[in-house]
Amino acid sequence: MAASNAGTMEKRGSLKTTDSFRTENVPETGPLAIIVLGASGDLAKKKTFPALFNLYRQGFLQSDEVAIFGYARTKLSDDELRDRIRGYLSHGKDNTEDLTKFLQLIKYVSGAYDAEEGFRALDKAIAEHEASKLSPGESPRRLFYLALPPSVYPSVCKMIKFYCTPKADLGGWMRVVVEKPFGKDLASAEELSSQIGALFDEPQIYRIDHYLGKELVQNLLVLRFANRFFLPLWNRDHIDNVQIVFREDFGTEGRGGYFDQYGIIRDIIQNHLLQVFCLLAMEKPVSIKPEHIRDEKVKVLQSVLPIKDEDVVLGQYDGYTEDPTVPDNSNTPTFASVILRIHNERWEGVPFILKAGKALNSRKADVRIQFKEVPGDIFKCQKQGRNEFVIRLQPSEAMYMKLTVS
Repeated sequence: MAASNAGTMEKRGSLKTTDSFRTENVPETGPLAIIVLGASGDLAKKKTFPALFNLYRQGFLQSDEVAIFGYARTKLSDDELRDRIRGYLSHGKDNTEDLTKFLQLIKYVSGAYDAEEGFRALDKAIAEHEASKLSPGESPRRLFYLALPPSVYPSVCKMIKFYCTPKADLGGWMRVVVEKPFGKDLASAEELSSQIGALFDEPQIYRIDHYLGKELVQNLLVLRFANRFFLPLWNRDHIDNVQIVFREDFGTEGRGGYFDQYGIIRDIIQNHLLQVFCLLAMEKPVSIKPEHIRDEKVKVLQSVLPIKDEDVVLGQYDGYTEDPTVPDNSNTPTFASVILRIHNERWEGVPFILKAGKALNSRKADVRIQFKEVPGDIFKCQKQGRNEFVIRLQPSEAMYMKLTVS
């Protein structure tokens, strides 16, 4: 799902709004509580807490205002949660002190995702932090990040709404951040939106895809539309094909129970890779406002022709079903390749090849734009391959051209 609401972190721990959906008055100062639900899970320790640590190191989260609360069913102490995530945070010789201070911001509350008792305990812990930090003229702010399977979004959102909303007399705001995969299909996505929308106002809900936060993904629009070098080449007259590839060199590693419900297509292709696909193929928006960018993305998706069976390859790596959390008879794909064809003037006849897989021979994600052969080539350069422009999204972000020289 695209990020329908965008926001940016600012110094002093404040969240400042940046798009036209934000019409309410947002307090700029006051205690900020960031609550990571699913704190003991894989997403939280590998992505969410490292991202928060990076924000802290860059000065966007100030220790005199911010507290981070982890919430999950696992019985843990504060120190046990800190020890769990410590190894996933970058900690060279130059930031050991930062790491120690950051970990002290983290507190933990244990409870079920559908039980009043746990969320009342969470609210009490947050309120104690707010009371100790709140100054006259300030209001509390609470940001709930759901590092959880979508199946528990509705019950968790109900608990947040009824038991963790800041007291009305204090003012302030609350945000709920949900991430992909947002349902299994259109019907389940619409049902989730309806259930969450019944609890919160639209400005309070952030639907995000963390892939949009990658540096080179964020730069795709600037790369395309701020460089005259690319403008005349970015079309069917010069480009032969576009490949968007995502590879992981590890399997499910105990996450089979989650992954088997979704598979590689829902987990990677229909969100991460489609976001990159849209940014590569869209027309120039009238401005960089979120709604204008969204509109151009939608036009691309509406122009994609129905996918043919012969344009799809599915696979499953050997040993997938040996994961004890995966059913023995599972046919969930761990590899998928699909060709998308866009029916419009710019891209008619250019295949966009999207590939994603787990347990492959390397870990990387890149975009490979292959240009057509040189017309009337007097050097017979076919053996050297086509000119390519490559954007490596991860790891070791890079951009480079493949040229033919003697």
